[in-house]
Amino acid sequence: MPIYAYRCTACGHAKDVLQKIADPVLTTCPACGAETFQKQLTAAGFQLKGSGWYATDFKGGSAAAASSEPAKPAEAKSGEAKGGEAAAPAPAAGCGGSCACH
Repeated sequence: MPIYAYRCTACGHAKDVLQKIADPVLTTCPACGAETFQKQLTAAGFQLKGSGWYATDFKGGSAAAASSEPAKPAEAKSGEAKGGEAAAPAPAAGCGGSCACH
């Protein structure tokens, strides 16, 4: 059940009330008896439970989903040679060097 915050606009009395969602809104202040007890707008507090929310929840799963190690940077890009010179691009997978892709 949610907890709702109420405050009286007449006397300033504030109270948190545990209520069902279907329960009627309270209007009578328990401190002064005035009909100015109002539900306040507050931040919702909740927790996400169950599997599938975080990468650490996939323990024992596939290596791609459970990898907790950061990705290692590539040593050199395929289109770069050492010294800043442009190298010819590598042939596409399965090309064998006999096509015009490189």
